[in-house]
Amino acid sequence: MGGTADVVVVGGGVSGLTTALVLAERGRRVRVWSRDPASGTTSAVAGALWWPYRIEPGARAGDWSLETLRVRLPLIDMPVHLAWLERRLAAAGGVLERRTVRDFGEAAAEAPVVVNCTGLGARELVPDPGVRPVRGQLVVVENPGVREWFAEADPASSATTYFFPQPGGLVLGGTAEADDWRTEPDPGTAEAIVARCARVRPEIAGARVTAHRVGLRPSRDGGVRIEAEELPGGGLLVHNYGHGGAGVTVAWGCARAAASLVG
Repeated sequence: MGGTADVVVVGGGVSGLTTALVLAERGRRVRVWSRDPASGTTSAVAGALWWPYRIEPGARAGDWSLETLRVRLPLIDMPVHLAWLERRLAAAGGVLERRTVRDFGEAAAEAPVVVNCTGLGARELVPDPGVRPVRGQLVVVENPGVREWFAEADPASSATTYFFPQPGGLVLGGTAEADDWRTEPDPGTAEAIVARCARVRPEIAGARVTAHRVGLRPSRDGGVRIEAEELPGGGLLVHNYGHGGAGVTVAWGCARAAASLVG
């Protein structure tokens, strides 16, 4: 194994960046390998309300969520937040690299510890067939004057109703479609989202649509996986994935739990 870093974190979404930051601020030499820029990850299109939504195990998720709430506001502008994490990581000495990983052995050749924050990518990379997509679609409209956020979800339904005022407009949602790999917006779904939100705030019906967003939440049968194992060629592999619809909500709690396994 090489010695260019103490830890390589694989995955550059909110979980990977937060975990890398916790480790770097504890004095570790950290490199983050991400196939996509943070702006191209699922994290970037999240509605980003602090909400333990579609995440297991419930008891641990509650503790992780409260840890995160102590650090950030309950509603987050994700592009701004991801950029802030990147800047803070750089200030702590962390290095962010665009790199596609096909085997954890590649990272183990560069550092004695590898942290797996690959989200949906863990399905093939681990491999873990229990990792499944839960498709979420959002609509962004020009804000007609809405200043309060609203969220209502039926666990038995794939449809949710919420709107969040953000600097770039009013974010409307949403859907939670299990095992749906489609990444293109569906026009019919978009119309239904606007209609549901307009039943709560009628002025939304006439708002101009500015964007459509689709993200695939990284759900996992059995819930979040935070555990360590030895790699076949030597080195330690720490897993931190399977956050479902609450990646932002549990980011700091899970990051600290994963960091504790690094030692």
